[in-house]
Amino acid sequence: MRKNSVKNVRINAEVQRALSEIIRTEVKDPRIDPLTSVTLVEVAPDLKTCKAYISVLGGEESGKETLAGLKNAAPFIRSLLARRINLRNTPEIRFILDTSIAYGVRMTKLIDDAVAQIPEREEEDEEA
Repeated sequence: MRKNSVKNVRINAEVQRALSEIIRTEVKDPRIDPLTSVTLVEVAPDLKTCKAYISVLGGEESGKETLAGLKNAAPFIRSLLARRINLRNTPEIRFILDTSIAYGVRMTKLIDDAVAQIPEREEEDEEA
């Protein structure tokens, strides 16, 4: 099975949906932030491993604690995933903290600040 095949894309989407539901409803670890979402899932073509990118709304410390809680609960999450999704192999899940949303917000702020300074520069050039 190729990495970008239709089957692999469907499996990625189904695993992402199931992981989101499991984390939201089944995992009771107090370290896991209630505002945790699964942003992307990449299941290997051989269905042995899975990378789950997790986004946490909150600070960096909250993200690290949530990641530690998810890594601790990974075997439990994998067993629930095996019951919900009928795959030949249930993938071993590796959780990765996704910081792309925070990076995007930071870049947008920097662009907005740069654009706000443009009229000031034009006024300075006209005066000179």
